[in-house]
Amino acid sequence: MSEQSAQSAQSEQSARSLRDQDNPVRQRADGATLVCLFLLALLIIPARLVLSFVPMTLPPALVVALLLGVLWLSGQMVDTVGMSKGRSLVRTAVALYLAAHLATYGVATRRWLPTDELTVADSSIVRITAMIALAVFVCDAIRTKERLDRVLKLLLGCAAVIAFIGLVQFGLGVDLASYVSLPGLRTQDNGYSAMESRSIFRRPTGTTNHPIEYGLVCAMAVPLGAHYVFKARDDGTPYMRWLVCLALVGLGALTALSRTALVGVAVAGVIMVATLPKRRKITTLVVGGGFFLGASLVVPGLFGTIRGMFSNIEDDPSVKARTADYEAAAEQIDLHPLLGRGFGTYLPTKYTILDNQFLLTLIENGYLGLFALIGMFLAAAFAAIRVRMISRDEHLKSLASALLAGVLAGGIGSITFDLLGFSVATGLVFTMIGLTGALLRAAQEERKTAPEPEVQGA
Repeated sequence: MSEQSAQSAQSEQSARSLRDQDNPVRQRADGATLVCLFLLALLIIPARLVLSFVPMTLPPALVVALLLGVLWLSGQMVDTVGMSKGRSLVRTAVALYLAAHLATYGVATRRWLPTDELTVADSSIVRITAMIALAVFVCDAIRTKERLDRVLKLLLGCAAVIAFIGLVQFGLGVDLASYVSLPGLRTQDNGYSAMESRSIFRRPTGTTNHPIEYGLVCAMAVPLGAHYVFKARDDGTPYMRWLVCLALVGLGALTALSRTALVGVAVAGVIMVATLPKRRKITTLVVGGGFFLGASLVVPGLFGTIRGMFSNIEDDPSVKARTADYEAAAEQIDLHPLLGRGFGTYLPTKYTILDNQFLLTLIENGYLGLFALIGMFLAAAFAAIRVRMISRDEHLKSLASALLAGVLAGGIGSITFDLLGFSVATGLVFTMIGLTGALLRAAQEERKTAPEPEVQGA
């Protein structure tokens, strides 16, 4: 009887295993799920739509980011929700950036400010705090490389949707984003046209506020597209969908007709080529060159317009306008060199437009704020480089290169673009900064649990 009972129990266990394989356990909602929710609110809902029942200009994504900050703070108080603890270089750099902003806000509001500047300073500290909260939540709430993968795939897919909407605007002059209407949201007039023009072409915006922002978002997604194309080919899984995403964001970056986007793509391309295996370097260069040539043939005049943006750069009115403001900017810096005049208080409608986030940060947050901003980008870059140094997983190393390229594209784009004045690009940059911290945590955990390599000849 005992032998029959054992056989019966073994058969039942085998049957249960087969049932479990046929009906896998559904993934529970976790931190990665909430980050995906934020990305959908940030990238898919048009940036012109804001909450209609509050006096401040609050996009839905900003509200989600603030809620993520509350959840992160709550998660740090307990040990039962799976929030990462312990030191993190990225989180420390982001915390220092927050400290610099709080110091600037305290000093700026302690002295007299005009009512319009004080109002913007109040709303600006809310916006930047939400983005900082997002970065630390992403860094600590995404625990595994599988969940990190899910977030990045969604990010790439959303960027491809933005690029598609932008290409429809570019080619047909139809703004699909203008047809989106959601309950509780109103359309905000931000002073920018949905489709500007340069030379003979329309400049698309997708779901963002400005062509430069649109181009930068597409440029930051290009290295992710390249990563997932190569990964799918290595795994033997269908790669056409990732190739389509890569083509969309690459063409979106070109048709934005923005130096910021083109420089971002160039920076991302250099980093990806430098870190790829030798056989893939050649493939990437050939495919990239062929793509650029094909785009120039399909869109007559595109190559000439792009070439003119750089060949006549000294005579470009937009470049002259940027450099002409440096003297006035220097005077503002001298007034408050350490902590600045206040984040958000250098109003473009009142003073002048500065298409340089680092220079604008120097005016509004002083040298301490500038060092904190640069330090945050450098910390994210170091985290990605560190992953490549310690990980044995080629997938993680390739992912680190893609994130490094995306973060540096955003950082270098800040030289020609007032990044923090545009919600979609800012949200994407802070998301990627947080993702580098999460990736480093995943690589460190992998290193702890991985078996030591066997020593030959022992």
